[in-house]
Amino acid sequence: MSNSSAPKRPSRASHVGSLLRPRYLFDKRKALEAGECLPDDLKPFEDEAIKQVLKLQQDVGIKTVTDGEMRREFFFEGVFDKLEGMTYLPTRPIATFKQYIPHCNMMHAAGIEEAETIYCSGKIKRTRPFYLDEFLYLKSLVPPEDVKHIKLTICSPSWFHQRHGSDLTYDLSVYKNDDEYFDDLAKAYREELRELYDLGCRHIQIDDPTFCYFCNESMIVGMEKAGVDHEALLDTYIRAINVITEGRPDDLIMSLHMCRGNYKGGIHYSEGGYGRIAIKLFNTLDVDVFYLEYDTERAGDFTPLKQLPLGKVVVLGLVTTKNPKLESAQELKARVNEAVEALCQGNLKRSRDVALDQLAISTQCGFASVWEGNPLTEEDQRKKLSVLVETARQLWPDDSY
Repeated sequence: MSNSSAPKRPSRASHVGSLLRPRYLFDKRKALEAGECLPDDLKPFEDEAIKQVLKLQQDVGIKTVTDGEMRREFFFEGVFDKLEGMTYLPTRPIATFKQYIPHCNMMHAAGIEEAETIYCSGKIKRTRPFYLDEFLYLKSLVPPEDVKHIKLTICSPSWFHQRHGSDLTYDLSVYKNDDEYFDDLAKAYREELRELYDLGCRHIQIDDPTFCYFCNESMIVGMEKAGVDHEALLDTYIRAINVITEGRPDDLIMSLHMCRGNYKGGIHYSEGGYGRIAIKLFNTLDVDVFYLEYDTERAGDFTPLKQLPLGKVVVLGLVTTKNPKLESAQELKARVNEAVEALCQGNLKRSRDVALDQLAISTQCGFASVWEGNPLTEEDQRKKLSVLVETARQLWPDDSY
């Protein structure tokens, strides 16, 4: 665990990571998908788009900035596909995708017979970096004093495991069990984190849809029918992240975003409040910050926040990225005050000031977790980011945003 007892946090107003692709990059990516250009042809368009979305964040006053994931097709791209020991399978039978996993269940229900995935066929090794070049490019665009405010997003180590389970994720002659698999995966992640840190990165966010799946009653029922111990698997996924974050430098913020799905058009896969996992997750997962989705009723109420220990921060994802309806500062402040009340009612008593200090606000998810993005315009996106900053200035007038 990190030795620092004071809460570490991003800026009071932030966004999860991905942003809408500007039209010129959107059109070029569409041309790539149609086979009309090569991947390398995208780079100058991506470079320009990163400059544009960085300026957007700076203009509206958001201090914790990302590159908007402009170079990615999917949010999880750039990790498993770069690891030695991982094999890309363009057509794997749908029977190897666990039906109890919400997004896999949708594929089964749609009658899909096979889908692309990645399978662990050999010992995992990081022989090339994941995102060093991406970080260095964004670093080159900000003043030296702002490099510490760059946030880099990375997919969870459980991403492919959750869809295939403990029996079909890796070759059993290579890894005998999940701990062996995740230990080697964690070593690769730690190598990446160390190099990013040495280059100046001070905030890394793990994007994880899997934990919210454990809040979904239908998945729990499905796992029980399949004979899968869901509590043991939850422990496995917590451990998988803890092995990555252990021994990190005290000034490196590790955050976790828990997602209920954000596919083309903002489609969600899962629902259910955090109550099922709150005690275990908030108290045993070794991260500094939790980005929690709270934009709709399917996320539940703030009661689970009572389990949050001191020294941790929750970023309330109150502004939706799934539609253009604009939230008001007044309603956002009211919801933050509800969250403060929940924190104050926890087993660990705390004052309203302490509770408020443990909070920040953000979008509930990315605007474009896949390159096509959600059904909003760039102007809608700007307005939503602006209202976050406006609200933060009213709630935390002495802070930077």
